[in-house]
Amino acid sequence: MSFNNLDALYRRVIMDHYKNPRNKGTLENGNLTIDMNNPTCGDRIHLTMNVENGIVTDAKFEGEGCSISMASASMMTQMIKGKDVETAEALSHIFSDMVQGKEYEGDLDLGDMEALQGVSKFPARIKCATLAWKAMEKGLGKEKE
Repeated sequence: MSFNNLDALYRRVIMDHYKNPRNKGTLENGNLTIDMNNPTCGDRIHLTMNVENGIVTDAKFEGEGCSISMASASMMTQMIKGKDVETAEALSHIFSDMVQGKEYEGDLDLGDMEALQGVSKFPARIKCATLAWKAMEKGLGKEKE
């Protein structure tokens, strides 16, 4: 597949998550609630998660922001559901490295989140892409306390 075709595919994946977000909403009985915002651009997220016995059993988000921020939140909630806390945190670190242009050579399936690797070419958008992931890390940090 040529670079132009791959780039177009990634844009379609991002826009699909933006226009048809997965896990949009709030968990009424979520045991973790995190609110974060990016003051430089106005992106904001309200993340609710259920963590039971070290497993992220559910995650939903609400928020406002650019297509990168909201697509990333949609992808993140899909990726962490059913994962243990350590794997969810590892995915967050992998994602952060990826959007900063670092190569990933591990064996975890990155799914749709690979579509955001092009963010590394736009440093001002890295905070947009990582907002939901930082919120998740903050929530899991609370869980450990």
